[in-house]
Amino acid sequence: MDRRSFLRVTVSAGMVAAVQALAVACDDDGPTARIDSSPTTDDRPEVTTTPDATIPTDGRAGVTRYGPLAASPDENGLLLPAGFTSELLAVGGETVPGTSYRWHPFPDGGACLALDDGGWVYVNNSEGYLDGTGGAGALRFDTDGRVVDAYSVLEGTTMNCAGGATPWGTWLSCEEIMAGQVWECDPLGREPARPHPAMGLFRHEMVVADEPRRVFYLSEDEPDGLLYRFRPRTWGDLSAGDLDALAVSREDGSTSWVPVGGIGERGGPRTRYDAPGAKELPGCEGIALDGDILYLATKGDGRISRLDLAHSRLTLYWEGPPIGGPDNLAVQDETGNLFVCEDGDNLEVVLITPDGHADPFLRFVGHDRSEVTGAAFDPTGTRFIVNSQRAPTPRTFDELVDGGIAWPLGRTYMISGPFSGWSW
Repeated sequence: MDRRSFLRVTVSAGMVAAVQALAVACDDDGPTARIDSSPTTDDRPEVTTTPDATIPTDGRAGVTRYGPLAASPDENGLLLPAGFTSELLAVGGETVPGTSYRWHPFPDGGACLALDDGGWVYVNNSEGYLDGTGGAGALRFDTDGRVVDAYSVLEGTTMNCAGGATPWGTWLSCEEIMAGQVWECDPLGREPARPHPAMGLFRHEMVVADEPRRVFYLSEDEPDGLLYRFRPRTWGDLSAGDLDALAVSREDGSTSWVPVGGIGERGGPRTRYDAPGAKELPGCEGIALDGDILYLATKGDGRISRLDLAHSRLTLYWEGPPIGGPDNLAVQDETGNLFVCEDGDNLEVVLITPDGHADPFLRFVGHDRSEVTGAAFDPTGTRFIVNSQRAPTPRTFDELVDGGIAWPLGRTYMISGPFSGWSW
């Protein structure tokens, strides 16, 4: 793949599943992209302040909250705080309005990438569970946030769950299957995607780049999964590197990294059984980086943990209501709020403020068989993309794919409002 066709960007402290963009490099083929994805409960009993929550000390001003959810859903079936509105962007199995591209069935992880013409792209995985029915697609927006194009960036893969963005402007799409791979994709769809087996062959969930340390963190969705660290031999090239796994002391939560013996190749041990001393994490799902803090969600025990990379310490950040089934995570750079997508429970996006309040920000109504996925902010920080993976849709999966189950398909929404404009 010609890396000159990709964008080069600078990572900000608020990098999440995609890193905040600061700069781009242009080529002769038109716009290029840079990354910009960062992706509240007082009408109910307040949950005890989180064990490790602190007021921001990194220059952020105060705490931002949005107030209670509306009493009734909007026209799209979403409950939102006052001042926020929703727009339906795409429906699984249906042509994206104004384009010729049929949106993929089960939208999952995603990120926003800014274009040098002032527009932006939302890249999104498809968690198709039959062989070859996964992949990833993209929605391209103009400067006013209108969809002007849609297309595929990856085809022929399986169970593409979450992923993450690279500092050089590519999308990493992760397969959540046995011996699944990480695929590096051109967000503009110009170049074919490339697999990177050196990043491990396992049930991948999410990946986050840590540019200051020149590493990537990867989560594994297994009952006894691990959190991995990939150290590329050459920064900007993911074809070779060293794979480690997180180890945690039972005494004080101090952490270290232990080497993984192999990459999980056929005939050899699985990676999670090839890292003696590594910490088992029950269903490690979303991860999100905010400066020196890596947040991680474990759905098996319903916890959000906080890994302090500067001080090598893992602590509990949140456990219990109003969050159930924590999955995808995203950090909003301006506020430090952590957005938590639920898989199950009452299908909310819940945000946790740095001072330890957890407030429902969004709830899907009538999406009973779904999960919330793909949280990402646009470059302006005023638009928030999110999916209901199995929403009420005109078609079901069996109508699109032979052998498919009659599951409803996904819907992709954009939420607009004053995300950093007020505090309730």
